[in-house]
Amino acid sequence: MNIVQIGVLGIAGALFAIQLKQNKAEFSVLLCIGISLLIFFSIFHELDVIIETVKEVGKTIHLDNTYLVTLLKMLGVTYVAEFSSGICKDAGYQTIAAQIEIFSKLTILVLSLPILVALFQTIQNFLA
Repeated sequence: MNIVQIGVLGIAGALFAIQLKQNKAEFSVLLCIGISLLIFFSIFHELDVIIETVKEVGKTIHLDNTYLVTLLKMLGVTYVAEFSSGICKDAGYQTIAAQIEIFSKLTILVLSLPILVALFQTIQNFLA
């Protein structure tokens, strides 16, 4: 799917959810979750393109694969956290959404620590 189709699907789903919310609020939330899942799974094609491009860049500039894997993990954590947080916000559970966002930020920090340590070691080697 391209961005226009995703946009139209999102807007149509939101308008339909607004109509459902007046009579059956629980169906409105389920509709939002369903549309979100459809959009979530349609991104896998685009994600494949991103992974291949990152691999090509890594081959070109001779980066260690662990850095690229870490970068892709961070991308995945970010996407899943935004998706989960958005669904929780739509359902009216802002506190749970905030906790998901905090957990994802800490997870990204933990994933980036080995890269940060390697950067500091490289700087230290240049200064020594």
